[in-house]
Amino acid sequence: MKKYYNIIIFAISVFVLASLDQISKILATNALKGNLSIPIWNDVLEFYYLENTGTAWGLFGGARVFFILTTAIVFLFIVFFICKLPFTKRNIPLLLNAILLGAGAVGNFIDRVFLGYVRDFIYFKVINFPVFNVADIYITVGIGLFAILIFFVYKDEELTSIIKPQKDGGTKTYE
Repeated sequence: MKKYYNIIIFAISVFVLASLDQISKILATNALKGNLSIPIWNDVLEFYYLENTGTAWGLFGGARVFFILTTAIVFLFIVFFICKLPFTKRNIPLLLNAILLGAGAVGNFIDRVFLGYVRDFIYFKVINFPVFNVADIYITVGIGLFAILIFFVYKDEELTSIIKPQKDGGTKTYE
């Protein structure tokens, strides 16, 4: 049973976090669509509704099929990685990272499939940062965490051994 812990934890966590993302988008849509922005911190942070068919700054707008396929492939890779990841205390940061990336991918995937665009509503006005949403926060934190993990925490052979099984068919674990 222990070998299924990662996938169970991953599935439940991604469901909960993606649900929170969707709830935040529903609330933002109901409060903001067709209205002006709502300042949270004057001239710094505001809620501002935007329907985004592209990526950050609206780049690659209208490439819905590309984004759906890319997200599906990335999500399948994350699931593959989770299935290969030994359930150890040492690998908890990698599991958390996969949960964040998976939840962000699913949150925006749902919007793209069912709406044809992603609902963004958080805007850092002071630096004119692209309008984003909760799923984007999951993805950004996940990518940042992954960079920290691969540069400062895990050795190359640790990460490689997760994907490539040992000659005896097992996976080498690091405690």
